[in-house]
Amino acid sequence: MKKRLAVTILYTCFFGFCAAQDPWIIRSEKINPNVYTGVTVSNGMIGMISSPEPLKAGNAILAGVYDQYGRGRTSNFLSNFNVLDFNLYIDWKQVNQKNVSNYTQEINFKTAVFSGTFDYGDQASVEYQYVALRHLPNNVMLTVTIHPKKDLTFVAESNLKTPQGFLPSQQNYNEVSPPHATIPLLTSVAKSPTGALTMAASTTFVFPEEQYSQPKVSHEIRDSDAHLMKFVRKLKASETYTFSLIGSMVSSSQVHDPYNTAERLSIYANLQNPEQLYKKHEAEWQNLWKGDIEIEGDPQAQQDVHNMLYHLYSFSREGSDYSLSPVGLSGTGYNGHIFWDTEMFMFKPLVFFHPETAKGLINYRFNRIKAAETNARMHGYKGAMFPWESAVSGEEETPVWALSGTYEHHITGDVAFAAWYYYLMTKDTHWLRDKGWPILSKTAEFWQSRVEKEGKEYHIKNVVAADEWAENVDNNAYTNAIAKQNLKWANAAAGVLNIPFNKKWDEIAENLIFTKLENGVTKEHDTYKGADIKQADVNLLAYPLNVIQDKDQIRKDLQYYQERIPNRKAPAMTKAIFALLYSRLGEGRQAYKWFKESYEPNLLPPFRVLAETEEGDNPYFITGAGGVLQAVMMGFAGIDMDEKGSLKAAKTALPPHWKKVTVKGIGPGNLTFSNSR
Repeated sequence: MKKRLAVTILYTCFFGFCAAQDPWIIRSEKINPNVYTGVTVSNGMIGMISSPEPLKAGNAILAGVYDQYGRGRTSNFLSNFNVLDFNLYIDWKQVNQKNVSNYTQEINFKTAVFSGTFDYGDQASVEYQYVALRHLPNNVMLTVTIHPKKDLTFVAESNLKTPQGFLPSQQNYNEVSPPHATIPLLTSVAKSPTGALTMAASTTFVFPEEQYSQPKVSHEIRDSDAHLMKFVRKLKASETYTFSLIGSMVSSSQVHDPYNTAERLSIYANLQNPEQLYKKHEAEWQNLWKGDIEIEGDPQAQQDVHNMLYHLYSFSREGSDYSLSPVGLSGTGYNGHIFWDTEMFMFKPLVFFHPETAKGLINYRFNRIKAAETNARMHGYKGAMFPWESAVSGEEETPVWALSGTYEHHITGDVAFAAWYYYLMTKDTHWLRDKGWPILSKTAEFWQSRVEKEGKEYHIKNVVAADEWAENVDNNAYTNAIAKQNLKWANAAAGVLNIPFNKKWDEIAENLIFTKLENGVTKEHDTYKGADIKQADVNLLAYPLNVIQDKDQIRKDLQYYQERIPNRKAPAMTKAIFALLYSRLGEGRQAYKWFKESYEPNLLPPFRVLAETEEGDNPYFITGAGGVLQAVMMGFAGIDMDEKGSLKAAKTALPPHWKKVTVKGIGPGNLTFSNSR
């Protein structure tokens, strides 16, 4: 362990990880394109991934854009128009990463602003920053400031290139000229690979000059897939010049007319002062950060937790009916599909901090309940059977070669978990009646039809476990536990709504089988004999399911299964659950060990981007971040919720060197919880 930790520290320091431990900002002063994982700037609709090249974003993701392209015969997340594909030429030579010096980049988690600075020879220094505007979900903005050191001429180009796989695009440039402004609009429209969706992107320059003294913008078509607009400007020495580029992206999954909508949104943002756009954006983020975690005594952990919480907030937004994939809007990993990751790892931090945002995640499932009912009937069951991988339709999107698509049934109980916890946090009985009850009752009906009775016992046979290396096993501990709780939550909801109690649900819940190994450890499934496991399964019965509450049993299960997790292949959330449980058992040193191991070996330079595993490179693994955040909130900070939804403080252990952890903005009442030595 010491050797492995030492290697990790050398690795992170070598790439600039362990420079200043600012709680909100990570700055990189050594940009190596060969060892670079972009960090995402997102507003819950658009994700822009940073590039090692100055002034550019490396990739763009637009929520809700799926089509059959690439992996399998399923709906896949698509990269979109990169509206921040920007080029700068100084004295007719293109600026790039190889010909600049003193080049730094930084991400500010508090304001969700990505920025960079560099010198270009002895001719100029340049600053830039970009944001995905939080209050304008389909807009991003890049602002560039040039500080000439001598007289120079610069050229600024905005490029739109049709994404790979998209059908031939329509390219257009025009200038809208109301009496007080001239607005240049560079626009591209294209169809997704099968033609199912239409995507539109539009960019516009915003100049500081009055209308008639602004630079002249020209248009060029480079090839059938790309075109650009540009302007030329001469500057005197010490004549600082600032301008902005605003981009809009819209798809037909949002509106019927993305072409006109994209241009209207660019015009709308263009006619507002960029400083005011930044202020409104930052005000939105200030409101989000009312839900915050403060750690005293561990500056690096503080920065890392802000990093994780930032990504959770940036990938989601209030009012959206999209859900969250394991990598959010940081790329096309996992095809953008929705798994149990959302409900079991991302949902609780969101519902505790921002119930209004978490509501969209469970409404996503409600909006697809008819597809889940059809899925149940097709498999011979009743009620609603949610798909293991979900996208737009709510039908199963798992490739046929993966057995999880047909047998990993615990996802149905996981959806019920989120529905019940949303109600417990908000006490919104109208929502419970209209949307929560249909989810809870239909999922309970599924389990009623799914179980098999043998004598007085009920069994759930032939499933893929939460530990996905265990396929086609009987009585998986986690599956049985989530089914048990699902049935109980459905009857609890019935009680709230004055609906008759279902005795059959209660009978099944009380008689679902759980078995143990000879040493008293909870058995993962009927034929389990001590094999390595992919991720926590049995340990989830202690948290978050609360099926096992005896501390001796929790400790026994922990000590056994922690030895069966392959270090380099275990996903981040697994060890986070170990950390949480050890904290609740009062073992702060052990809890901290697992807390650090849950994410630190998985960090990618230069912005501590979290991959799924130690060997992974698929950022940003928001599932793991959600697990680590729960370790801090429900472990170290001791936040707990009883069966009726009352929040309380549990006695838990802090890491040895932590002085205090404070969690602010919990629930509708904006409560604060603290744990200190």
